[in-house]
Amino acid sequence: MALLQIVEPGQTTAPHQHRLAVGIDLGTTNSLVATVRSGVAETLPDATGSHLLPSVVRYFADQAPIVGQEARDHAGEDPLNTIASIKRLMGRGRCDVRRTGNHLPYAFAGCEEGMAILKTAAGEVSPVEVSAEVLKVLKERAESALGGELVGVVITVPAYFDDAQRQATKDAAYLAGLKVLRLLNEPTAAAVAYGLDRGSEGIHAIYDLGGGTFDISILHLHQGVFEVMSTGGDSALGGDDMDHAVAEWILAESGIAPSADQQRVRQVIEMARIAKERLTVDEAVPLRLDLPDGTVWTETLHRSTFDALIDPLIARTLHACQRALRDADVTASEVKNVVLVGGATRVPRVRKKVADLFGHEPISDLDPDRVVALGAAIQANILVGNKPDDEMLLLDVIPLSLGIETMGGLVEKVIPRNTTIPVARSQDFTTFKDGQSAMVIRVLQGERELVRDCRSLARFELRGIPPLVAGAARIRVTFQVDADGLLNVSAQELSTGIRSSVQVKPSYGLTEAEIERMLRDSMDHAREDVDARNLREQQVDADRVLDSLAHALVADAALLSQSERVVIDEAVAELASVRRGTDHRAIHAAREHLERVSQAFAARRMNRSIQQVLTGHRLTEFSEGQ
Repeated sequence: MALLQIVEPGQTTAPHQHRLAVGIDLGTTNSLVATVRSGVAETLPDATGSHLLPSVVRYFADQAPIVGQEARDHAGEDPLNTIASIKRLMGRGRCDVRRTGNHLPYAFAGCEEGMAILKTAAGEVSPVEVSAEVLKVLKERAESALGGELVGVVITVPAYFDDAQRQATKDAAYLAGLKVLRLLNEPTAAAVAYGLDRGSEGIHAIYDLGGGTFDISILHLHQGVFEVMSTGGDSALGGDDMDHAVAEWILAESGIAPSADQQRVRQVIEMARIAKERLTVDEAVPLRLDLPDGTVWTETLHRSTFDALIDPLIARTLHACQRALRDADVTASEVKNVVLVGGATRVPRVRKKVADLFGHEPISDLDPDRVVALGAAIQANILVGNKPDDEMLLLDVIPLSLGIETMGGLVEKVIPRNTTIPVARSQDFTTFKDGQSAMVIRVLQGERELVRDCRSLARFELRGIPPLVAGAARIRVTFQVDADGLLNVSAQELSTGIRSSVQVKPSYGLTEAEIERMLRDSMDHAREDVDARNLREQQVDADRVLDSLAHALVADAALLSQSERVVIDEAVAELASVRRGTDHRAIHAAREHLERVSQAFAARRMNRSIQQVLTGHRLTEFSEGQ
C-alpha cells in the first residue's frame, strides 16, 4: 500500500538558492501550471489573467500551431485540425481509437500496431506531440512569470494511468523541453494541496472527476503517514462524456443525424459544453441551432433533463467508489472527508450523488480545477530542495499484478497489485530441461493464473546459462517499478553473473474497461483459476518425471529386473494416460506412485555413479583432501 509520510530530518541553517520548479496539471479539458512563492502555492495566469489553459491545439499547413482559448474558439469551423481531449489517446494504440476516440471528430491514420496518429493540415501528429504543444505554452508562461529557467517539473496523471500512458506523458514533457522530477497521481496531489497530510487522522476519499478521466482514492492518515488503501476509477470517463450526452440529446431533438458533417457536430458539442457549465448555476438554459434546411431549432434544456442524461455516467463513478471501498475493506460511513477534485465536480447532481453515497457533504474549499496543480507545485518545491526542513515522501501503488510466464503457461506473480511503489522484488527460477542454455522471460500483467488470461507486456532472452541438469541452474528475475510507475525487468544467472534486461515501454496501454474486466475476471474465475493452475502444475511435474525417467531407462535399463521393469512401465503408462485428462488429483497420485516404484532404480543409479567415481582411488585420498 502507498504511503505519504512527513519526515523532519532537522533544520538546516545553510543558505540555499531558490530553485525554480513548477507543478503541471495536464488535463483533458484544461491544463494549469502552479508554483510556490513566499511559501504559498499558486497557479500562474497568462497575459490576460486566465489561469486555465484549454488543452486544445489547432494546426495549420503554413504556420506554427496555436494553443488554448484561441484554438478552442475555432474548433467548430475547423474540427479536423483543432485537437482537443488528446489526453484520452495518450498511450493508446491505433486500434484503440475506435473504443476511446469514438466521440472525437478527427481523421486517424490507419489501424495497425503502434501509437494513434492524427492527420492534420500540418501533417501527421501523435498524441504525445499534441500534449507537448500544451506543455510548451505552460513552460513559457512559468519561465516568464518566474523570471528564469525551470529546474524541474512535477506532472500529474490519473491514478489509473498504466505504464504506456505514463511513459507517453514523460515523452511529451521531454519534447517540450521539461525535466520531469516525477509523475504524481492526481488524487495524491489533491491530498497534498488540501494539507490532509497535516490534518486530522482517519480515512479520506479523493473523488476526482475531470474532463476526461475519473479517479477515486481511499487514503488513511495515521500518525503523519498517509496510506493509499486502494485506488480505482475510469481513464475514459469525465465531463466530456456529459457534453456528449447533451450533444446526442440535442441532435436527437433537432432531428440532425449523428452522421452529420464534423463541423456541425463539433458546434453542437461546444453548445452542450456551455449548457452544462451554465446549468451548474441556472435551472434552465435556452438553446438555439441553425438547421441545414435554413430553419432555426430552439429548445430549453432544464436541469432535471440534464440530470437524467448524466445519471448513468455518475452511476459509473459511484460504482468505482464502491469497488474502491471494498478493496480498502472500509464502509462509506467510515470515510471522514470526501474531497472533490476536477471541474466536472461543479455539477450539482454530482455533488448530491457523492453526498448520498458517503452520507455527508464533500469538501470543495479549493477551486476544483486548480487543486491538483497546487499539490504538484508543493511537491515540486520540495523535490528541488527549496524546503529541506519539510521533505515529503510520496508513494503510490500499482493497479495490477506483475509477473512472468513459467512452464505450462502459468503466471508466477512477482509484484502483486496494490504494492507500494517504488519497489524492487526478486524471485529465483530454474531450468526445465537438461542442458538448457537459454531462457525466454515473458513479462505479464493481470490477476489471472494462466498466461492466456493476462496481458503480455514484453519478452526478452537470457543466454549463456551453464548447460546443467534440469533444476540445477539458478536464474534470479528482478522487477523494479520506479516512483512514476514505470517498470524494468532483469534476469541474472547467479553462478556466471550473466544478465539481460528490458525496460517495459509498450506502445499503447489498457483501457479502463480492460483493467476493470481483468480485476472482475480474477474474482469471478478465482475457483476455476486455482483448479486450472493446479492442473497445469501437475502436468508440468508429470512431464518432468516422465522425461527424466525416459532418459534414465535408456542409459541404465540393465539395472532393473524384468519384473521391476514391468511395474515401472505400467506406472509410466498410467501417468501418461491421466496426464492427458483434467483431474489434477489423479495426476498427482499417479506421479507419486511412479516415483515410489522407481525409487529403488534411482538409488541403484546413484550408487553406481558413486562407485564409478571411487574406482581406482582409496577412501583416504578423499579424507586427506579435506
